[in-house]
Amino acid sequence: MDILDSGYFTESAVLSGSECDTLLGTLEKSTKSGRAGTRHLMSNDVVNKLAHDERLLQIAKEALGVPGVPFRATLFAKSGDANWLIPWHQDTALPLAKHLDDPEWGSWSRKEAVLYAHAPEWALSRVVALRIHLDSSTSENGPLRVLPGSHRAGVLTDESVHDHVTNREQLTCLVERGGILAMRPLLIHSSSKSKSDQPRRVLHIEYSDSLDLKPGIRLAVA
Repeated sequence: MDILDSGYFTESAVLSGSECDTLLGTLEKSTKSGRAGTRHLMSNDVVNKLAHDERLLQIAKEALGVPGVPFRATLFAKSGDANWLIPWHQDTALPLAKHLDDPEWGSWSRKEAVLYAHAPEWALSRVVALRIHLDSSTSENGPLRVLPGSHRAGVLTDESVHDHVTNREQLTCLVERGGILAMRPLLIHSSSKSKSDQPRRVLHIEYSDSLDLKPGIRLAVA
């Protein structure tokens, strides 16, 4: 499936079961029981090494059209103890190295000492996320749902997102353990609450074509 057209594609069996086990063992030491996820994992040596693994770099290159640089990693850990619903939305916030006096960037905030701002379309179009499935994603454990092609509409208001959800095809993304889903941040997506005790743990690593988006505008590595 062409990411330029659909906004996402999947690759199966990228990581082995033993690699998933090793990652989970490492990540369990970095997270607290019951937490829904953990931000800013690029400082974790195992995660950083995986982000620079040639298999992931090749997938990022396929999506971006040029070699990608990993800059942010997040663990999403949905389970019976940490179960949540994510409404339809786009991912528009990026971590930045410093504050900008630029009207294109707004809604500034800090998350665990990392500076964030909502980014313009031109910046987000240079980013792809690789969602590494450490558990199989099934119809019962709160899988990702997407609106194929919705990333081409640009940065949308909440009302426009609602209109797209009402009028577009919705697709559920079921990915086996060790598989990867690559997606554009502006792809409208959501996930429901899990109806199963089976965990759904996803390591979400984002890549850009460069850390330097423009002179004076640099992504933070988080």
